[in-house]
Amino acid sequence: MKTLIVYYSMYGHVHKMAESVAEGVKEVEGAEAVLRRVPETLSDEVLEKMGAKEAQKSFSHVPLCTVEELASADAIIFGTPTRFGNMCGQMRQFLDSTGQLWMQGALIGKPAGVFVSTATQHGGQESTILNFIPTILHHGMIYVGLPYSFQGQLQAETVSGCSPYGSSTIAGTKGEKQPVENDLAGARFQGRHITQVAVKLKG
Repeated sequence: MKTLIVYYSMYGHVHKMAESVAEGVKEVEGAEAVLRRVPETLSDEVLEKMGAKEAQKSFSHVPLCTVEELASADAIIFGTPTRFGNMCGQMRQFLDSTGQLWMQGALIGKPAGVFVSTATQHGGQESTILNFIPTILHHGMIYVGLPYSFQGQLQAETVSGCSPYGSSTIAGTKGEKQPVENDLAGARFQGRHITQVAVKLKG
């Protein structure tokens, strides 16, 4: 059982969430969590100016994803920062290269989920996931959200991410915040839950 976690992270917030998703996957007996980044589309010069080049060094060891790896996975969980309520351009470009998989029907029936990061509390966490879902459905995949059995969704004492659509975190307008424990717990739950669904589908 292999769950592929495919993500783009500019400053490390989505990467940290991806690591927690992977922890949840590994809680399922016999499951393997595979972390992969989508290719960068911005130049080193632009990344340097944005202050992202140094931050990306901490997860540069994670291999880049190939289109073929999507077909070999039993489940796929995508991670992206929001860009005006939608996925980032790097993720969009990667997904736009999967036309051959679509023609082959290679992803039909695979469970999939999405986790995201936004700068602000209401900066598009839910809309980013909702805008991601059509691509998943066009590939014939089965979208799996974050059910309310994850009790962290019911707390209202602290500001944190996560919704029925998927786990999420708030990065801050300058990237100064880090995922809080409730965000990471939601990511772990999501990784475990989607992998358990994949096990049932294969069973």
